[in-house]
Amino acid sequence: MDRQPIIQVQKLVARYDSRTILENISFDIYPGEIFMIIGGSGCGKTTLLNHMIGLLDPYAGNVIVEGLGITNATADERLAVLRRVGVLYQSGALFGSMTLLGNVQLPLEELTELPKDAIKEIAQNKLKMVGLGEFGDYMPAEVSGGMQKRAAIARAMALDPSILFLDEPSAGLDPIIASELDQLIVSLSHTLGITFVIISHDLESIYNIAERVILLHQGQIIASGDPHQMQQHSNPFVRKFFERRV
Repeated sequence: MDRQPIIQVQKLVARYDSRTILENISFDIYPGEIFMIIGGSGCGKTTLLNHMIGLLDPYAGNVIVEGLGITNATADERLAVLRRVGVLYQSGALFGSMTLLGNVQLPLEELTELPKDAIKEIAQNKLKMVGLGEFGDYMPAEVSGGMQKRAAIARAMALDPSILFLDEPSAGLDPIIASELDQLIVSLSHTLGITFVIISHDLESIYNIAERVILLHQGQIIASGDPHQMQQHSNPFVRKFFERRV
């Protein structure tokens, strides 16, 4: 592949006290990809995400985002990189006391010096991108779980990130709503060129939208590549995972 990686994880080791969570993790992610980190519960998926966005420092190894090694970066350098990424955690984490529009405006208010009118216009446009243009005045409790996830994606997009990290975006959604969210992710990837890094164990979503995956098991990558080819993998755990027999 001729493109330069937008994210590089190099020989990453993660430990909590004396317990090793991730061991010698290395992979590249390329611009515009929909890349999934998959595996069973407790395999280290969220720990890996938190290292990739700089919330945790590795015991060893490095994470490079858009050419900057964030592990050894200064606080200002790391902040500059993190402003170019958006994050959606599993809960969505919308502020219940603010409207959907207010939630999307928040990062713009906190991290830019744009005038209020510009902030409102940008936030409204982000809500339109996720199909919520008419719902800006609604409170999170007044809309469905799927709409809350869409609003959280709009907020994560507020600063025009080049990379979006999504932690189990379809968790708690029924299959139809989850499929609609998958379609939104593909649309945003194609129209805006956003790189998506998604943690998931939803097999249907993995097959529908992932261009490449890494499968974590017992703190290591045991398979990587096109998910549609994994049922023929030499490792029996990988075959079982993709046949849903784990």
